[in-house]
Amino acid sequence: MAFRGETYTARPKRPSDGAVSAKYKKKPDKAEEKLAKRLISDRLTAKEPPAGPRTAPKKTGEKKTGDKKTSAPREAAARGAAPKAAQKKTAEKKAPVRRAVMATPKQAQRAKRDRAREPGRVRRVRRHAEAAMRDRRRAVSRGVDTRVVLIALLTAAFVTGGLLLAAVRGTGGMDTQALLLIALMAPLGLLMSLALPRVLPIDPLIMALTNFLCGVGVVVLYTVSPARGVRQASYYVLGLVAMIAVSALVSRKKRFRGLTLLAMVLGVAALILPLAFGEWSGGAKNWVTLPVVGSFQPSELVKLSLVLAMAYYFSAHRTVLQMMPAILFAGACLLLLMLQRDLGTALIYYATTLAMFYVACGNVPLTIAGLGGGVGAAVLGYRMFAHVKVRVAMWRNPWSDPLDKGYQIIQALLAIGSGGLFGVGLGQGTPEKIPAYYNDFIFAVICEQLGLVFGVLLLAVYVLLILRGVTVINRSRRSFDMLLGCGVLAMLAIQTFMIVAGVIKMLPLTGVTMPFLSYGGSSLLSCLSMIGILHGIAARAQEDLEEDVLSIRA
Repeated sequence: MAFRGETYTARPKRPSDGAVSAKYKKKPDKAEEKLAKRLISDRLTAKEPPAGPRTAPKKTGEKKTGDKKTSAPREAAARGAAPKAAQKKTAEKKAPVRRAVMATPKQAQRAKRDRAREPGRVRRVRRHAEAAMRDRRRAVSRGVDTRVVLIALLTAAFVTGGLLLAAVRGTGGMDTQALLLIALMAPLGLLMSLALPRVLPIDPLIMALTNFLCGVGVVVLYTVSPARGVRQASYYVLGLVAMIAVSALVSRKKRFRGLTLLAMVLGVAALILPLAFGEWSGGAKNWVTLPVVGSFQPSELVKLSLVLAMAYYFSAHRTVLQMMPAILFAGACLLLLMLQRDLGTALIYYATTLAMFYVACGNVPLTIAGLGGGVGAAVLGYRMFAHVKVRVAMWRNPWSDPLDKGYQIIQALLAIGSGGLFGVGLGQGTPEKIPAYYNDFIFAVICEQLGLVFGVLLLAVYVLLILRGVTVINRSRRSFDMLLGCGVLAMLAIQTFMIVAGVIKMLPLTGVTMPFLSYGGSSLLSCLSMIGILHGIAARAQEDLEEDVLSIRA
């Protein structure tokens, strides 16, 4: 506490002090003002030390308290020279006010207790906000949950009924292998669609639609070739593990620069493998056989590297020059695929890159120029490769060579026509007459056995899956997440359209697989990993939304 003219101020309030009430604030008092002036006058009239012989004695006289002729410098000197006794007496007078300003022991203890309870309060606020967030999710997704339960039950019923029918029709009694497959596939589908979304941050509707497609693929393949059906079920389990791992990686990783560079290097190395150790199949050299892994198609796995590289560079950089690393990587992949003569996969890569480029920058002239470049590349491929000329000729008129070059497309069309609207029955028909019925022409087999109505239903499931993916990426707030989801959806949609259009003779055959349905471990692993990317994007969007709610409630 210090004097300042006619009034005083208390010490600064500490964090532990309570709020000072207005009644404790000191108001200027005329009696104290007179007392202070009297003390100053006493000091001025006090006996001075003896002066020297040449110093004249000073006149003494009592100065009135209310004298207005006192100069300001003299008052300042007198104020600083007050005796200690007067300061002590004044401090004793003002001590009650100081005690009123200070916090009492009870107030200090209460403040300490509040500070100790602060983390608990924050936790309670966070728990309340999370509970409100869960209630909101349940209220919003009540209709979604109903659809998910319905799709999951239909999938379990289809898998159980189809495999049980295959087990009864088995030669030599009941097929125990089909029964074991029922015990694996039906509970696993229900677990992934209904239980897993309550534990992990994955989208339940996308998971239910994916399980339906995978279940249809396993059942149809088992009714035609039990060995391939069992292997497809094992690939499905491995694909689910890969899906969960990719989902956790996308949802938890914050920076993707190192992962993107690693994916680009590994992608180029994987596409070089078929050129060095590959096998020719269907006019293309795109398969590799390894001792432990077996036969696989590296271009299916490099799809993830392509989408990741495009999303990273297209989201962080907006000019064409800054996007150049991703464009060069895509060009290297296309060149290696051209050397492998895998033009169907090259077309998927090119169309996906062009779609992501347009979404990232919206440059219409460059996008049109890219489309023109794709048409030119298609014409060049037609002139360079003989098997492309054969496919185009059979697309135009397969009956020109019905026993050799046009045999497979003719058999596929006959199978679709013989199935009619509702099919000849699961496990019936002659799918073995179609070359590559288990991968390229799986859609024709499904239409023959289950009918055109079921085939249209499958296409509707693909459309719902793409639309649900669009809803998921529409909620994301990062441009990287949005572009990553766009790349995944574009690749799945383009591949599905190309294979279905090739089977029904809308486009020339491209030799690509149908997502989730065609036989093959590399294709199923790649497709389920893409679904994992969508789950990771959904988890990141949900995390951003919950952080907003917590910041509002805190």
